[in-house]
Amino acid sequence: MIKRALISVSDKTGIVEFSKKLADLGIEILSTGGTANLLRQSGVDAIDVSSVTSFPECLDGRVKTLHPVIHGGILAIRDNEEHMSTLEKLNITPIDLVVINLYPFKETILKEGVTLEEAIENIDIGGPTMLRSSAKNYNFVTVVTDPTDYCRVLEEIEKDGDTKYDTRYDLALKVFRHTSHYDTLIANYLGKDKEAFPNTLTMTYEKVQDLRYGENPHQMAAFYREIGDKRGTLVEGEQLQGKELSFNNINDANGALELLKEFTEPTVVAVKHTNPCGVASDLNIYEAYKKAYESDPQSIFGGIIAANEVIDGRTADLMKDIFLEVIIAPDFTEEALEIFKAKSNLRLIKINDITLKLEKNMDFKKVAGGLLIQDSNNELVDEQKVVTKNIPTDEENEDLIFAFKIVKHVKSNAIVIAKNKQTLGIGPGQTSRIWALQNAIRNAEHNLVGSVLASDAFFPFKDVVEEAIKSGVKAIIQPGGSVRDEESINVCNENGVSMVFTGKRHFKH
Repeated sequence: MIKRALISVSDKTGIVEFSKKLADLGIEILSTGGTANLLRQSGVDAIDVSSVTSFPECLDGRVKTLHPVIHGGILAIRDNEEHMSTLEKLNITPIDLVVINLYPFKETILKEGVTLEEAIENIDIGGPTMLRSSAKNYNFVTVVTDPTDYCRVLEEIEKDGDTKYDTRYDLALKVFRHTSHYDTLIANYLGKDKEAFPNTLTMTYEKVQDLRYGENPHQMAAFYREIGDKRGTLVEGEQLQGKELSFNNINDANGALELLKEFTEPTVVAVKHTNPCGVASDLNIYEAYKKAYESDPQSIFGGIIAANEVIDGRTADLMKDIFLEVIIAPDFTEEALEIFKAKSNLRLIKINDITLKLEKNMDFKKVAGGLLIQDSNNELVDEQKVVTKNIPTDEENEDLIFAFKIVKHVKSNAIVIAKNKQTLGIGPGQTSRIWALQNAIRNAEHNLVGSVLASDAFFPFKDVVEEAIKSGVKAIIQPGGSVRDEESINVCNENGVSMVFTGKRHFKH
């Protein structure tokens, strides 16, 4: 039976109504600080914890509940005769219900300009300690840290005078997840400018939504977000219309956004199964979309579109003619939104600061039994070194950099062929580099004469260069570093083709 409750909350949502109903049920209420004052002002008879412990709050409130009278009353095992005898000898009354939520550490560190001292003062000590004590003794103690659980707890107390075992277990589990999340936020905040790869790694995420399924219908899935400033990412996006995003939509959209952030001029990226299938830049987003679509009119069907400028009416009018899963942009004009209304399932995502790159970001790859972590691939080239007699023209050089930005985001082995800042052929994810080239050429619906070629890694043999030249390629960009580099360079020199080394490999697995 619940006879005594301890209530001390930072988030006071619903606490007055909850406490009044507890008091009406004859439950004695202990409280501290601002919570105690609020309850008394609201007509609830709340007893100060200090009057129970016979020890005043001190150190600016840092020490209030860290006392044997409190923790003994929480931790005592009620069906253990020795425990209950000890309580009686020490004149400790059991505490059956603990209602605690913690200092707002997360909200504090998310404030612009917050100082380390402010963050430290919002690290709760007594709260987590009481929560953990209560959760450990869930067989006998009900612990509540989330205001959304007040109704469930009240209903059970009103009916039976106590909560059910399953409820206490669920609430205890919620506590340990909550305190783990809280401590991880603190550890990550304090360690953010220290070592990148600590000996022990803790991470915490908050659920955005459950998903209908994962990559395939038989797989369960959910979407979580990191804590902190994530402007320019999908978690900060606003869905303006369309069905709920799926697992694959989110994964593809993230790939599209990562590639889009490589560009500053008006650019459209089309992605299918995490690989770009059409990318183009131009003077405006309308022309960029036309070129991206024409890059590969077949693969773009059912794909994801990301644009770094507002989608206007005439661009929307083009887009509506094919089936697209998602369109992402910094905004949409009213005319565009009106056009897209006819396609109610089409997902429109507005992302402010869409070109903004995260200052510090890590890349995670889950493997069975472990986790691979690396810093994000935010670099493009070490240097642009022309290694052939023929030097790229200014236009070719612009296309080379354009293509190299894209090949960085194509699954390895990867080849990108481009011209006039438009992809003409993309060869992703092959076990042989020559196969990647052959796929790019075979799937191209364009004349490749005068085009440029980008490779994510060096050429182990001259065969890629020879076949590229046969197709019409006039300039090549690649990292270099093969023991056979001279063979590829010689082929270029013999055919009046320029080649640029970057010194930077871009494998993507």
